[in-house]
Amino acid sequence: MSSPSAHEVWILGVTVTGHTFRPSDWAERLAGVMSSFRPGGVAPGDHLSYSPWCVPTTNEAGQKCVIVHVDLRDAEVMAWDFVLNFARDNQLQVVKGVLTQ
Repeated sequence: MSSPSAHEVWILGVTVTGHTFRPSDWAERLAGVMSSFRPGGVAPGDHLSYSPWCVPTTNEAGQKCVIVHVDLRDAEVMAWDFVLNFARDNQLQVVKGVLTQ
C-alpha cells in the first residue's frame, strides 16, 4: 500500500453513516475511469493501467479506498471535481492528508 501524504486525498469505501459502500469493486471502477488522467497525457495502452494520480487500494482496516493525488487537480480540475463529487454524491468518507486508523 502507498504511504499517505499531505498531497493526497483518500476516499474510503465507507459512508458517513458507517456502512460499507457497494459494489465491492467501486474503487477499481472509479480508478479505471480516471486512468487517462496521468502525467504526460495519454499514450497507447494507458487504459490498461491506473493513473498514478488515482489509485485503488485497501487501508490498514481492510477498507477499499482510492488515493487521489492533488496533482490531478493541478492537471485537470474537472477530473478532480468528478472524483470528489463521486465521493460526496455517495456520502463516502474523505480523508485529506495522512490517514490514521
